Amino acid sequence: MTLRDRVQETLRYVQSKTTVKPTVAMILGSGLGELADQVEDATVLSFSSLPHFPVSTVQGHTGALVIGTLAGKKVAVMRGRVHYYEGYTMEQVTFPVRLLRELGCATLIVTNASGGIRTDLSPGDFVQISDHINMMGDNPLRGHNDPYWGPRFPDMTAVYDPELARHAHETAARVGVPLQRGVFCGLMGPSYETRAEIRMLATLGADMVGMSTVPEAIVAHHMGVRVLGISCVMNIVHGEVQPVTHDEVLEVAEKSRPQFLKLMTAVLQGLPTASGVR
Repeated sequence: MTLRDRVQETLRYVQSKTTVKPTVAMILGSGLGELADQVEDATVLSFSSLPHFPVSTVQGHTGALVIGTLAGKKVAVMRGRVHYYEGYTMEQVTFPVRLLRELGCATLIVTNASGGIRTDLSPGDFVQISDHINMMGDNPLRGHNDPYWGPRFPDMTAVYDPELARHAHETAARVGVPLQRGVFCGLMGPSYETRAEIRMLATLGADMVGMSTVPEAIVAHHMGVRVLGISCVMNIVHGEVQPVTHDEVLEVAEKSRPQFLKLMTAVLQGLPTASGVR
C-alpha cells in the first residue's frame, strides 16, 4: 500500500466512528495533554486502535485522538505524539499530520515542551515559535514525492503562519498570559544536550530546543496547512546547566497547566477562519 492508501484507510476508520468534521487540529506535547479533557461530545480513539497509526511509548503522551468541539471549534486533538527517537521513521512520525489534513483540518496548532536556551527564558514561559532549525538528521519529505500532498521542493521561509502568530500574541495580551517569540531547534534525541551542544545552538540562533515539532510542521506546511507553534519552556539549558530528568519536565508542565489551558482555549475561540481543504 502507498502512503496515501494507508492514510485513506485510517481516514475511513475514523470517519466510521464520528460524524464530526474537524477544521482545527492540535498536537499536545509532553505533559500538556489535559486540554483534550475539555473537548465536548468527544470521540476518543487510542492510537493503537487506528490502522497504520504509530503508538506513543513515552510517559506524558497518552496516545489518543480526540475529536469533538472545543471553544466552539470542531477539533481533532492528538493527546500526545510519537517521536523520531522512539525508533519510528519520519514517515511514521508525520503520518498523524497527514491524517489530520485528510480529516479536513486546515489549521494545525502544534505544542511542545522545550529547553530554554535564550537567557531571558524561564521554566513555565510560553513561546510562539517564529521559525525553526532542523538538526534532526533527516527530513520527512525525503524520498518519493506524491504531488497529491504537495510540491517536490516546498518553500519553508514562512512555516509558521504570520496571521496565526499575530492572533496568538493579541489573544495572550488580552487574557493576561505572557507569550514570547523564539526560534525552536529540533534535535533527534533522546539524550539531552551537552554543554558544548547548547553553546553551539545559541551561536546558531536557537532560542529553545526539543525533540519534536519540526517534522510535523514541515509536513503540514508542505500540504498547505497553516501552522501555529507554541512551546512551553520546561527547563533552562543556558548558563550553569543542571542535570534534567523527564519527570522534572512533567512537573513543570503540571504547574503550567492552568495558564496553558487559558491561553489555548482563548486562541481557539477567536481563531481566524482558514480556507477549506480537499
